Amino acid sequence: MSEIQVYYEATPNPESMKFVITEHITDNSIQFSSASETQNSPLASKLFGFPWTAGVFIGPNFVTVTKQDWVDWETLAAPLSDLIKEHVESGLPVLVNTEQAEENSNDSEIVKQIKQILNREIRPAVAMDGGDIVFNKYENGILYLYMQGACSGCPSSMITLKQGIEVRLQELFPEIQEVVAL
Repeated sequence: MSEIQVYYEATPNPESMKFVITEHITDNSIQFSSASETQNSPLASKLFGFPWTAGVFIGPNFVTVTKQDWVDWETLAAPLSDLIKEHVESGLPVLVNTEQAEENSNDSEIVKQIKQILNREIRPAVAMDGGDIVFNKYENGILYLYMQGACSGCPSSMITLKQGIEVRLQELFPEIQEVVAL
């Protein structure tokens, strides 16, 4: 069995760092915005034990940590990488009792197609930057999405949303008038 490695890389959001793990850690992705939300994640709970933690996003093979602006990544990145590695190597769970939202059988045909494109094209692309984009609803020509992880609060997220995601989805679905982040 090869040793688990954890390395960190900058994201477009200067307050977020992506910690990539060389092992699959979960099938689900989940955002934590406060310590009170971490009951389903021993790892997120541990990370929120530090006063500078502003957010934690856990993806299939990475953890994105968002920090308060009063502390520097130069101080945090290496120790955080070690902490995440130690947690994963110890065999402690990363997430417990989480269930991914299932496709709703009541979804209209366009909603099913939008979700498919989001899952196949958009989400893997934003995951490369330590974030995620999650479908909320589509009504009256407007698509509502949640931006999570490094995407949440990122200075360039609106450019990505409008010039990347909105343009791509409008190419495929001309009936989409606008894409809005919640």
